[in-house]
Amino acid sequence: MERTAAAGATGPAPERAPSSEADRSGDVTGRTRDVAGRTRDAVLPEVAGLLDGMPQQRMPVGASAVSSAASGLAGAGADVRGSAAPRARASALRPWRLLPTPTGTPFTFAYAVVLTVTTLIATYADPALVHALHQGSSTDVAHLVHTPVTVLLASGLWTAGGMAPYTICFLLVLTALERRIGGARTAVVFLLGHVLATLATEVPVGLAVLAGHLPDSSLHRLDYGVSFGVATSIGALAGLLRPWLGWPVLAIFGALLVQDLLGFADPLTGWGHLIALIIGVGLWPLVRRWRAASAH
Repeated sequence: MERTAAAGATGPAPERAPSSEADRSGDVTGRTRDVAGRTRDAVLPEVAGLLDGMPQQRMPVGASAVSSAASGLAGAGADVRGSAAPRARASALRPWRLLPTPTGTPFTFAYAVVLTVTTLIATYADPALVHALHQGSSTDVAHLVHTPVTVLLASGLWTAGGMAPYTICFLLVLTALERRIGGARTAVVFLLGHVLATLATEVPVGLAVLAGHLPDSSLHRLDYGVSFGVATSIGALAGLLRPWLGWPVLAIFGALLVQDLLGFADPLTGWGHLIALIIGVGLWPLVRRWRAASAH
């Protein structure tokens, strides 16, 4: 104990100041630096908040906030314009879309070109040649028995009576249908109606001839044209239109077909048109799925 005290009295360095005093000294120094820093920031406000050694574009105080607000408004304006543009385009009236185009509706356009050529042939060619072509394309019972595929396809290359109302319906209806479900599916709808309605009218004729209720000349009844396919396409298209438009179209066209049937001008063709329209209505679930698939 005595040796330790003596050594402390003669050799060691003076003891360190108490920790409380050191803390107070450090606190004073920190406050001094903080005051100096704030004073420097007050003198140069444009560099306030910048990190030492980190290059940054200097801008006036508040410019960053204004820039951010402007960017936000520009983004919001772009969003508004982006959402409003499709509605404006959809609401714009584009009458040229009612007619077929090579790129927009290739099936309808190509088919219309073929019908134009055959109509010109039927109008200006020798009548004997035209009759032979029509007879060879007829879907009568005799031809359906021997060459069913050939006549079912060839009969759809002609328009009965030249540029009949069904030709105008062909252009408008098939164009609208193809724009909704595509060319290949439109061809399926048209061909399905053309074939099924033809068989539904000609098969009973053949059975009636076999039963002796009709003469043998009924086996060679001239039958060609696009009207069955058009009627089916109208029925299918009505299911894709808005109800306020689809149902009136269906009702008006159906009423015209019934009126034509009651006139007994050509009962077999009249029944074929009604059957084709019913086939088109029966395709509503299918064409609606096709339209949904085309939309995606």
